[in-house]
Amino acid sequence: MKCLAVLLCVVAAASAVSFMDVLKEEWNAFKMEHKKNYESDIEDRFRMKIYAENKHKIAKHNQRFQKGLVSYELKQNKYGDMLHYEFVHTMNGFNKTSKHNKGLHSSKGQSDRGATFIAPAHVTLPDQVDWRKKGAVTEIKDQGKCGSCWAFSTTGALEGQHFRKTNFLVSLSEQNLIDCSSTYGNNGCDGGLMDNAFKYVKDNHGIDKENSYPYEGILLFTYNPKNSGADDTGFVDVPQGDEEKLMAAVATVGPVSVAIDASQETFQLYSSGNSWSRTWGDLGYIKMARNRNNHCGIASSASYPLV
Repeated sequence: MKCLAVLLCVVAAASAVSFMDVLKEEWNAFKMEHKKNYESDIEDRFRMKIYAENKHKIAKHNQRFQKGLVSYELKQNKYGDMLHYEFVHTMNGFNKTSKHNKGLHSSKGQSDRGATFIAPAHVTLPDQVDWRKKGAVTEIKDQGKCGSCWAFSTTGALEGQHFRKTNFLVSLSEQNLIDCSSTYGNNGCDGGLMDNAFKYVKDNHGIDKENSYPYEGILLFTYNPKNSGADDTGFVDVPQGDEEKLMAAVATVGPVSVAIDASQETFQLYSSGNSWSRTWGDLGYIKMARNRNNHCGIASSASYPLV
């Protein structure tokens, strides 16, 4: 009986070691896949603990998905080593206070508000439209550890309008906006507003192309007007919270800049376009529910540039 007890203890110990070995192998594979490097062994162990906790959250959520209690799955992605508050602070860079409280200003301090979207009359909207299939959307980009989502939203809408005007799709420089639009109320990696960026592009008579002013996620200040890829003459705001008007704008105008509340924890590990790379969501995209009381604020800050 004593020998049996000793054998059981040995088996239990071996199982515990085996579990840790598996976790470490998964952790090492995660770091290799997402090119993760940490400053010390202490931080590495700290991040592995966060990874394991997120793995547990994913497993519990996906069990609910299998039971039909939730409609979407979660999975590990490159944000799996981040605490949720880190994720929110780093990735959510939309500065809504500029739009709703302070208004918009040019570099000279003059107020400059956008036009109001008026839906076209006597037009039957299609059941669906995918501007990617029409060639108006560039490949998914990655903002990295920089709260510059506002800049990517700006370029996405302007790229679409420039394509509709010229029939040429040009990838535009988010870095240009991060570096040069601070006098318009934007704060680089600490957040900004798409309308402010549209105003900057108008006054600047253009924005650089991505290939001549690549993204670094830090301040560079190297704009060259000879490499301008697009321009705008102003912007249009879709009435706040009006999903019907937003639908009409997307259907008849093209890709529209929007901001959503991505502070919920499930956004971090969501698995279904945004600027969080192809490793997140549905190859970088997310499907938002329509006509559900402005779900996640999808229609709260929608706008597009005039070209």
